[in-house]
Amino acid sequence: MQETVFELQEKKTDKELYSYQQGAIQQIFEKFDNERDDYHLLYQLPTGGGKTVIFSEIVRQYLKNHSKKVLVMTHRVELCNQTSKMLTSFGVVNKVVNSKANLDDQEKYSCYVAMVETLNNRLNDDKLDISDVGLVIIDEAHYNSFTKLFKFFENSFILGVTATPLSSNKETPMNGNYDELIPGESIENLIENEFLARAEVFHYDMGLTSLEVGSNGDYTVKSSSDLYTSPAMLNKLLEAYTKHSQGKKTLIFNNGIETSVQVYYTFKNAGLPIMHLDNTATKKQRKQILKWFRETPDAILTSVSILTTGFDEPTIDTIILNRATKSLTLYYQMIGRGSRVLNNKSKFTVIDLGNNLYRFGPWGADLDWGAIFKSPNYYMDRIRDDEDIEASFKHDLSEEIKEEFSNSEETYFDIRETYKQATFAGESSKVVLERSIAQHASICVENSEDVYDALALAKLLKEDIDNRIQVYGKCISKSTYNFLHWLKEDYKKKLNSYLRENFDEVFEEIHGHPPEE
Repeated sequence: MQETVFELQEKKTDKELYSYQQGAIQQIFEKFDNERDDYHLLYQLPTGGGKTVIFSEIVRQYLKNHSKKVLVMTHRVELCNQTSKMLTSFGVVNKVVNSKANLDDQEKYSCYVAMVETLNNRLNDDKLDISDVGLVIIDEAHYNSFTKLFKFFENSFILGVTATPLSSNKETPMNGNYDELIPGESIENLIENEFLARAEVFHYDMGLTSLEVGSNGDYTVKSSSDLYTSPAMLNKLLEAYTKHSQGKKTLIFNNGIETSVQVYYTFKNAGLPIMHLDNTATKKQRKQILKWFRETPDAILTSVSILTTGFDEPTIDTIILNRATKSLTLYYQMIGRGSRVLNNKSKFTVIDLGNNLYRFGPWGADLDWGAIFKSPNYYMDRIRDDEDIEASFKHDLSEEIKEEFSNSEETYFDIRETYKQATFAGESSKVVLERSIAQHASICVENSEDVYDALALAKLLKEDIDNRIQVYGKCISKSTYNFLHWLKEDYKKKLNSYLRENFDEVFEEIHGHPPEE
């Protein structure tokens, strides 16, 4: 039977390999030939670059030239089935080792495809004979779940493939499990050569300091949910979608099921075609939802991070990051879901509502993966934190509200700079808010004919007042919710009083004459 398997593997594949893929295969085989049998090699290639195609061809060539077996490991059942299909299309007869698999005929196969947990159970039960496995390929190798299996393959060559060779856990860096990294083509090169679409990014300055970081090093679902299910954030998401992606196929990523469900209702109530998907959906439901998403031109799919790997839908036009993450891998995976090229699609839209662009830089910026692999902590420690990011924000009026203040050349007021100057001059911090109120009053008067107009305009400044108070709270290092809430209410009262008492005087200062009776 072994002979038959090898005969089938001789079949030529109809898959066309690109020159960069052939180059990668050549580099990897050089390591097979020149390094020790138990060498651990890591290969990096961006999402959409065709990692599965590359390692399927590697398996085909390896089995043709070696009398040992190959094992391919994945971390999700969908990836397991996709990988098996791809290998079959390369003429590689393979057996999927899942929980239901009958292993009585395992000796007939020279290639196995398995999921981590199932494989771990089978190996611990001695159900699978791996004595003659010469090559182990690990897909999405940045997941730490694979490392527990390395002990079973002490004499095998291990090839890990990933788009982002950075472990999510500082305690288990990838350079502790792999001897060397081969970086593949950069995203920029793949875009230039039309293998990937270019991202057009719209990002919003978000106040995220209420988010908490959990034991896994990323923001907790609870604190994300509290922030992103607030009416203000749901409205901002809907506005951003309407402005940049109305009618386009859109995939929204959230941190947590509750947020995704709230997003679903917000969009549904606005009469938009949306569905929600999370990991509690049955196989059948998931299949139906993804079919609807594929076939509906203006479909919106709101999800939790289950569609970050192994999900290919080239018709996606917009990715919305309705969440913040501290994981570079997750950032690249989420955006990568929109980067597949299709017919005349050469670019796609990204809407960032989590300051992720500020944290990691633009998607596709040339990252030195070699340096990150060697010194991951040096890289991780330099990722900007939220306080630092938000310190550089310039909070001004939104475009819509600015239209109501069209007579004012400048609507921005720098709380931070005013605080610095006041402190330097030995003044009380209270003068900062007094000067802010005077500036707010001035722009209200500038755009009004009488005090009633000015008071109506002052109501539109709620969000700007909130932003100024947040910054002020940080300046004086007092930012408890109750204190800031009191300050905001007090500010609005004082602004209204200031307008009532000083309208005529300010009007005359601005216009050179008193308001008409």
